[in-house]
This record gives sequence, structure tokens and C-alpha cells, in this order.
Amino acid sequence: MLAIHFGAGNIGRGFIGQLLHNAGYEICFVDVNEEIINELNKKKSYTVILADCTQEKIKITNVRGINSLKDPQEVTKIIAKADIVTTAVGPTILPKIAKLIADGLIERETNLEKPLNIIACENMIGGSSYLRDEVYKYMTFSQKEKTDQSVCFPDAAVDRIVPIQSHDDALLVAVEPFYEWVIEKSKMKGDIPVINGVTYVDDLLPYIERKLFTVNTGHAATAYLGNYYGIQTIKDAIANENIRHIVSQIMKETGALLVKKYHFDPEEHNLYIEKILNRFENEYISDEVTRVARSPIRKLGANDRFIKPARELMEFGKQPKYLAKAIAVAMSYKNNDDQEAIELQSYLKDHSVEQLLVKYSELSDFKELINLIIKEYVQIEKDLYIQM
Repeated sequence: MLAIHFGAGNIGRGFIGQLLHNAGYEICFVDVNEEIINELNKKKSYTVILADCTQEKIKITNVRGINSLKDPQEVTKIIAKADIVTTAVGPTILPKIAKLIADGLIERETNLEKPLNIIACENMIGGSSYLRDEVYKYMTFSQKEKTDQSVCFPDAAVDRIVPIQSHDDALLVAVEPFYEWVIEKSKMKGDIPVINGVTYVDDLLPYIERKLFTVNTGHAATAYLGNYYGIQTIKDAIANENIRHIVSQIMKETGALLVKKYHFDPEEHNLYIEKILNRFENEYISDEVTRVARSPIRKLGANDRFIKPARELMEFGKQPKYLAKAIAVAMSYKNNDDQEAIELQSYLKDHSVEQLLVKYSELSDFKELINLIIKEYVQIEKDLYIQM
């Protein structure tokens, strides 16, 4: 069985690649990083290390790579032969790989009896559906119809902390032991792939939002609060008593929303929250707050980890006090190496907080939430001024 995976970075190799290897797939990684691709083709294997007290080493074999910049036609040809296609490239890169996938699917038209599932394993809601729409931009109506006969783009939710890291061995990757990969079974074509560690569900949305509003919301809040207090790593930030309290309260707010929307068991969800907090404390993962905090404009988007749960809590008549605090801290994030942070601070020089929230978070119809965030933002800026 042949798996094509777009993205040979740490998440691609250390998470999706590991599970596909365990399921018996040959894996062809597609990436633009020439060093990584060359190493994959030279060694045909790499090692994953679990970031815990065991430091267990897992060897991943039967791998190779293609540089999509140098050999786009080779990518097209191999997609036509694939049994499964996955991605872990980041939401902003999906449109950039769409034409390659479209060309591969057009090439595959002579093999329509063979079902193919293309799964975007990204930190976003509806990643595969989004990728499908981008792919179809490069197809005629007739080509789309033929593709729909045997190709499907089932959405997925993924969760594993894989921090930025540096090793002498370019392919070595350290990952936390915990992982979760949930795929929407109802949207798949053909036989369901047997991949140990994957959970197949008929309705993915509850799992996507549970992860987004708990893990992603909590992780980002920890990063922005850590930066606010001058702390460098996630584990040191969550060890700060004040930060842990705020993050715990944020997760309680989003937890109340999730329980109400999807009827999760409250006790089980509280245990899930504790598990997530313990993951942030992992002493074997030194994750920089700047990595987790990067791209604040995306994180302040209308349907992302802060604004969406805050907005929905307001609709249920509950004030998201601690979420508002996290949003305010995210808005005050400064990092000269992050273009989105630079853009936010530049906008705030000539515009009000309310204007920013309307422009970037689409909150024009949520005046009460805007006022709640402004109140927290004013306090944060006041505290920063006193600290100077």
C-alpha cells in the first residue's frame, strides 16, 4: 500500500508518518525542503523519540521523498498510484499544493475503480473540505464529476504536540506520547483504512471543536500569557500559578459550551481538561511560547479558538470573562519576527480595539463581547505601562 504525505516536517514524520508506517504503508513524503527530502531518499528510514521518561525510539522504514519544486511531474504521477493521500503542511499552504493534487487526480482518471481518500491533517475546521475546494479550482466541471466517482476528502481532527526542535540527525523527531487522529467515516470512499490509532466517527464536528476549544485555545492562551509575563516556554508558563489558573478557567468556560452543544459527559470532559493541562506541563518538551503564539491574526479569526467559543457563550447568555482576557492578551502580543503580530500592532496605532475586532474577528454584531474584551485590554495595557 502506498501513502502520499504532503509535509515532511516534524508533524508529518513524527505523527502521521508514524501511524501510516505502523499500518503497513510505504510512505512517500512530498515537500520543498531539499535537505529533508535528500535525507529521506538516502536513509529510507528515520527515528521518532517519545518525549517522556521512557525516551522510547521508534524506527520508521520504507520511506522516500519527492521535492515538489524540482519534480512536480513526479508528484503528479505518484498521486495517480496512491492508496491514501494525507497532508500536514499548515492551513495557509493547502492552496499551494492544490494544483499538484488536481493534476494527480486528473492523471488518475484512467483508474477510477480504485477509491482514494485525501485527508488534510491540519489545525483547522473542515481542512479536507477546504482542500477539496482549492483542488477543484484547477479542474473542469467534467473532471470534477469524474473525480467525485472515486475520490473523497473526509475531514479529520488531529492532536499531538510536536515542538520545534533541532538535532544533528535532520530526520530525528521527538513527539509527546499522546496523540489523537479522528476521521469522518461517513465521507470516505471504499473500504475504511485499517490504521491503528485512528478513530472513525460519523459526525466529526464535536471532536473537532472539543480539540480546538480545549487544546488549541488552552495552548495559545498559555503562550500569550507566558509572553505577557516574560516566560520563554510553555512548560514554564503553565507552571506559573496565575497563568495555570487563568488557562484552567478558560477551559472551564469552553467546556461549559461543549457540554451544552454536544452533551459531553461533564465529569469525563473535566478529566479531559486535566489531561490537556498535564500535557502542557511535560518536562520533556521545551516548546517555545513564540512558536505556539505565532500568527495571532489567524488565531483571532471569527471561527478560530478564541472568538468562536466566546461568541457562542454570549449567545447562550454566559459571559466569557477569561476568554475575553485571553483575546485581549493575544491582541497585545508583540513579536518583531512575526508578520501577523507586526500587522496587528501597526493597525492598533491608528485604530481602536473595537475597529480591530470588527476587521479581524468579525464581531460587528457582538457589541457586548467587544466591550468585555476592551475592558480586559485596557487593564492589560495599564499593567504593561506600570511594569515599564
